Amino acid sequence: MDDHAGQFVRAVSRQGPRITLHFDGEAVEAAEGESVLAALLTQRSFLRRSEFGSEPRAGFCLMGACQDCWVWSDAGGRLRACTTNASAGMVLRSQPPGLDVLRG
Repeated sequence: MDDHAGQFVRAVSRQGPRITLHFDGEAVEAAEGESVLAALLTQRSFLRRSEFGSEPRAGFCLMGACQDCWVWSDAGGRLRACTTNASAGMVLRSQPPGLDVLRG
């Protein structure tokens, strides 16, 4: 699966100021106020890997009822990508900070 091919395709161009956030060290362009999930999935095919295997996860309900779109802030806080608005300078990760250290 190509990690950099977008899963979402916009039907209508998003209006508003363009901002940049970072996800797993890569710059992601977004429109201010759109959801983190929409911003990421227009440029990526998935958000993260399942914590129980290596399957890609990209959100399920898209309305904040499930836990499929969790991402982490660089400070360690967890958030739902589908209900969090993108803002300039966000630094997000596909897994909790320090997880690689714990898994070896």
